[in-house]
Amino acid sequence: MATPPASPAPTRAPEAAQTEARRAALPGGFRLWLAGWLASLFGSGVLYFALGWAAAGHGGAVAGAMLALINLPRAALMLLGGVVADRIGAWRILTLCAALSLVVVAALAAAVSFVGTPVALLFGAALVIGVLDAFDLPASGSMPRRLVGPESLPRAMALRQTGVQMVLFASGAAGGALLDVFGTPGPLAVAAVGPAVLLAVLLWLRRRPEGRGTPQEPAPHTSPPAERSGLWGDITAGLRVCRRTPILLSGLGVTAVAAGFLLPVISLLAPVLARQEGWGPRETGVLVGAQAVGIVSVALVVLVRGGAARPGVAAGLGLVVAGAGIGVLAAAPNPLVGILASLLIGAGNGAFGANIAPLMLGTTPEGYLARVQSVVTVVQSLPLVGMNLALGLLAQWTSARIALWGCSLAALLTGLLTLALPALREARSAGAAKAGRAP
Repeated sequence: MATPPASPAPTRAPEAAQTEARRAALPGGFRLWLAGWLASLFGSGVLYFALGWAAAGHGGAVAGAMLALINLPRAALMLLGGVVADRIGAWRILTLCAALSLVVVAALAAAVSFVGTPVALLFGAALVIGVLDAFDLPASGSMPRRLVGPESLPRAMALRQTGVQMVLFASGAAGGALLDVFGTPGPLAVAAVGPAVLLAVLLWLRRRPEGRGTPQEPAPHTSPPAERSGLWGDITAGLRVCRRTPILLSGLGVTAVAAGFLLPVISLLAPVLARQEGWGPRETGVLVGAQAVGIVSVALVVLVRGGAARPGVAAGLGLVVAGAGIGVLAAAPNPLVGILASLLIGAGNGAFGANIAPLMLGTTPEGYLARVQSVVTVVQSLPLVGMNLALGLLAQWTSARIALWGCSLAALLTGLLTLALPALREARSAGAAKAGRAP
């Protein structure tokens, strides 16, 4: 029996379906939540700048202790925060944290107006902020998965990453300007606007009619229940999901190594290198900011074109690019080459984060979203505690260039490991998988 001539249309259909899936429109509920969350993040950035400036006025030891007091409750309570968000609901936790943040910042602004910035007040504020972050971060980290479909998740994460980088730039500049004009109460008053905006957005979304929910934009108060077995049982259940899910286990492993050797490069080693080489503060500031430009550039590409068909491979290649950029920075003879290296590091870092984050979030079972996000945050945070100290000591005892060469080698090897791990190498994006099943 003769077969009809093959038509090119069916061979192009999966590719077209894949492209359309990756470019699926982001739900309005997600965009509105993101706007409110970024407003809150802007307020937090202004607040951190004001508190850091006030703490630095008491000396470096006080400033370092204040940062430690913020991170200590985060690390200690993060897993608990993930369990509570999955049990009670991320929407309720976000609403409660926004309301409490508004009260805390307003009270802090009033206290500063009367008593200034004594060490006890700064330390107390740091502890409260760290406790709120431990519950807020897992809940907010799970929201893209709760509000968008799997095909749109890479674009949602890219838009979120772009907004974060832009807000971090703006909040620091605004905090400095407000502090210069109005003193410490000025930025604290503006910082209270952020959680107020987020609270209003959350309450408005909460009151949407039930019938307006869609599969891409579920009603915020509904989520599939997870297995409940007590508080400690819920924590261990989240850890067990991470251990038993190959993509999550592999992704957490490479994320931990990447965090330890990649994140301290610009924040710690670049300024040390600049001081050792006699580069000026203006050039160093541009060098530090160039990484964010690289991250945003990649995030915008993902936002427009969609996520990679094989996100694990793209994440591994991103680490290889970042490792190469660190090597260029280690050998940079002048600030201009260092700025170009920072752009390359940012592009690699952005490619890694823009692909590994939605891959892990999209793989997480519905009832464990916040718990897994809390594990991701802990895995990113814990290596920084030791690596910042170790790399700083290595740069001081030898040179920043030697420390950078070590980070370059570690990032390159981690990128190659990511490419070699079957769970990550063979993973496909939700849009690509859906397109591959298209008739």
